[in-house]
Amino acid sequence: MRWLVTGGGGQLGRCLASRIESEPAEELAGALTHRELDVSDERQVQGLFEAVSGEVDIVVNAAALTAVDRCETESAQAFAVNAMAPAFLGRVCREAGVALIHVSTDYVFDGAASRPYSEDHPRNPQSVYGQSKAEGEIRLLELMPEALVVRTSWLFGPGRNFVVAIRQQAEKRRSGEVSGPLRVVADQCGSPTYAGDLAEGVWQLGRKLKRDGTVERSLAAGGAHVPHGPIHLANSGQTSWFLFAREILDQSGFPDVGIEPSKTAELNLPAPRPAYSVLDCGRAGSLGIRLRSWQEGLAAYLQAEWGGAVLGEGT
Repeated sequence: MRWLVTGGGGQLGRCLASRIESEPAEELAGALTHRELDVSDERQVQGLFEAVSGEVDIVVNAAALTAVDRCETESAQAFAVNAMAPAFLGRVCREAGVALIHVSTDYVFDGAASRPYSEDHPRNPQSVYGQSKAEGEIRLLELMPEALVVRTSWLFGPGRNFVVAIRQQAEKRRSGEVSGPLRVVADQCGSPTYAGDLAEGVWQLGRKLKRDGTVERSLAAGGAHVPHGPIHLANSGQTSWFLFAREILDQSGFPDVGIEPSKTAELNLPAPRPAYSVLDCGRAGSLGIRLRSWQEGLAAYLQAEWGGAVLGEGT
């Protein structure tokens, strides 16, 4: 399989490129950053595929504008990157007979549920970010119904992320630069997901796709097959940002650093956050793709080369 990854400078893009390159039988045709490919520019997307015609079997679109609050004030850019770009990629992939995996988010749901969201739960996004990502899913699947849309949640990996932020705040308190406990919201529930684990799941899904971009229908015992459309992938288990932060501190050697719970409303953020955004990953599980617990994912991230510092750009 010859892979092309967009959003190559982001958390998932970097982990996925590393995963593909670790397999001798796989080939990474490119992991393109925003500077190398603006996916919201239809001419650039078309030109790229003309240049690599016949040299790519599968595309993973990990490019997105994920700054949730920024999307509220830069909605045109959010819709260009998150809604229009997937359609551009879907059209050229279908014309070229190339498989496509597009990465989406838990923010397409409203957060009002009390049990994990299944893939067929109605979309009801509450923020511009969520609305743009939901429209991206819809536009893509209208043009390319056989595409896979991988929804995930609370992603952390190489680059700027929640884990790095908590560790930096802990260092400041230990050094005496800042005093008092950390305050972290406790009224949002989700599943933190390590980008390295998500990359493994995406890689496994990609391996189950035919070269011509159609869906392989007999991949597992009992006739199970890779579904087209949405599929959920996240580390198992659920927690709050508050308890996630506590686990980060404990695993990072900061058990002495205090932490207090707060409420999302106290932050006065421009964009609303889902109060509950746990994803039901049973469909992926039926294909034999199961990500480990978020606690294990966090431990793996902290042990990885990039676990201790901010590296480059985020997604």
